[in-house]
Amino acid sequence: MPDLLPTLTRIADALERLVPQPPGAPCLDAADAFVWHPDRRLGSGALAAVARVARVDIALLQGIDRPRDLLLENTRRFAAGLPANNAMLWGARGMGKSSLVKAVHAAVNEARGGALGLIEIAREDIATLPALLAMLRGQRRCLVFCDDLSFERQDDDYKALKSVLDGGIEGRPANVLFYATSNRRHLMPREMAENEQGTAINPAEATEEKVSLSDRFGLWLGFHNCDQATFFRMVEGYAAAWRLPIGAEALREAAVEWSVTRGGRSGRVAWQFIQDLAGRLGVAAPD
Repeated sequence: MPDLLPTLTRIADALERLVPQPPGAPCLDAADAFVWHPDRRLGSGALAAVARVARVDIALLQGIDRPRDLLLENTRRFAAGLPANNAMLWGARGMGKSSLVKAVHAAVNEARGGALGLIEIAREDIATLPALLAMLRGQRRCLVFCDDLSFERQDDDYKALKSVLDGGIEGRPANVLFYATSNRRHLMPREMAENEQGTAINPAEATEEKVSLSDRFGLWLGFHNCDQATFFRMVEGYAAAWRLPIGAEALREAAVEWSVTRGGRSGRVAWQFIQDLAGRLGVAAPD
């Protein structure tokens, strides 16, 4: 009878090469910011380093003093190894919610020598959040950030988020905080709660379900539309940082005209105005 051991060994080696190897622990020292790219088929993923984060200096964020101070203090405590809360930044569009998260991360890292990593997870990848947290457990302290978070009807991803934030058997890793932004005060829409109400034994359960997800964020920070005086402070701060050669009165007149054409005032509108004005004045963006 021929010796089948060499043949079987070659077959086993070939099969092993076909099976993807389990991912190792990510190297979080490669950068201060990363983007999460999940592989749903394998239940894992990879972190792509971001060489330069698109952000605005925290000193240039106007009209959001209280949210800024609260989020900054929360993040400082976390970086120092002290208890801190997951944070939800909700409210008006374009008022600096995501800009504040990135600015606070940069400010704390500058003061503490790069103590924190920032990891962005896309809204559509929230279901893979448990896999990401399992990968991060026991490593460098990190802020996991999801921009424009919300849930629609027939969307069960919110259950994964609820479990991770508060109710999972393992709990959230001590080295991770979750920060999210949303235009909604409650992450689940009214019709989603009403849909659940139709099948609930107790109709109040549907409303409770709607509110309970937001309640799992210990820090709630509201952002509201700005008035004209605040809009002027935003524009003037950006103009000074860019060293634009324009007088204060001309700057304000141009800013008002721009805001009227945009149909409102916000930090995003101010930033877009400054970029347009700088281009017309022939001024390059500062480094």
